[in-house]
Amino acid sequence: MSNILPTRKIGDFPVTAIGFGAMSLGGAFYGAAESDEERFKFLDRLFELGCTNWDTADVYNDSEEILGKWFKRTGNRSKIFLATKFGFTADLGVNGKPEYVKEACARSLAKLGVDYVDLYYLHRVDTKTPIELTVGAMAELVKEGKVKYLGLSEPSAATLRRAHAVHPIAAIQVEYSPFVFDIEKNGVLDTARELGIAVVAYSPLGRGLVTGQYKSLADFPEDDFRRTIPKYSDENFPKIAYLVEQLKEIASNYGEGVTSGQVTLAWLLAQGPNIIPIPGTKKVKYLEENLGALHLQLTPSDVRKIREAVLDTEKNLTGAQYGAELMEQVYQDTPPLDTA
Repeated sequence: MSNILPTRKIGDFPVTAIGFGAMSLGGAFYGAAESDEERFKFLDRLFELGCTNWDTADVYNDSEEILGKWFKRTGNRSKIFLATKFGFTADLGVNGKPEYVKEACARSLAKLGVDYVDLYYLHRVDTKTPIELTVGAMAELVKEGKVKYLGLSEPSAATLRRAHAVHPIAAIQVEYSPFVFDIEKNGVLDTARELGIAVVAYSPLGRGLVTGQYKSLADFPEDDFRRTIPKYSDENFPKIAYLVEQLKEIASNYGEGVTSGQVTLAWLLAQGPNIIPIPGTKKVKYLEENLGALHLQLTPSDVRKIREAVLDTEKNLTGAQYGAELMEQVYQDTPPLDTA
């Protein structure tokens, strides 16, 4: 590893301020995965560039396994801040029962070939299980040395408070981008700031749309998950394209080669010191571009301009970040503990 990149805190641990989301590494939802050798080369470059904040999940196809193979191949496990998630079942239902917490962690540790993970998230809140029971079981994993920090993915503000009262929650993971910023409206961002919790932003580049390389739904492969997202409808694409052009115009003020994607990541970083974007990609070219955003400092004026453009676009977009079934799983509450 030759580069030392800027860091932010998860818990009391400094992590790369822009991390790596490994969903596409496993070929989950964004087309087929590359060969093992190609993925090893990608991870070698990721490490060489100095990005040591890696995020995966047990439902990202073989993402955990390929990371485990890379750790065995390189011996670099201790140099990576490793996060994974549990909670989704095979049919994309949700299970937060205490016994499942232990089972899922054991499986992930085995697939990763490691003794512990640095950050363990509940991938979605189980609306049938009090969050106190789920987090209580997760806290036992901390006591056992299998997990260092706990996290929740897309909880409601109330659920986050209840969870944090059982055991400190170090991070939440949420979709946060120029096209999706529900956390600014539903109290989740304010609650995280109040409690000192890191906000890890997945899909910070609008699932690739801020790059401008997609002009319509037809540009996505047939098996691409993005075809199912209501917000990315053909009706919305011209509005999205207009925002991308505004981002490109701002990028042009920062020199040749600065991209709309880099401006977007820099803008998210400017939203607060607890924001940690984790863009995903399968291409080294885009990996290098994403990490380059760490060296881009937007002017306060441009930060304001982008927010104005984002708000103007958002009010004209129709549709949600997921289809109806998956939307029922985000920002949910759980039953009170005394009714379990």
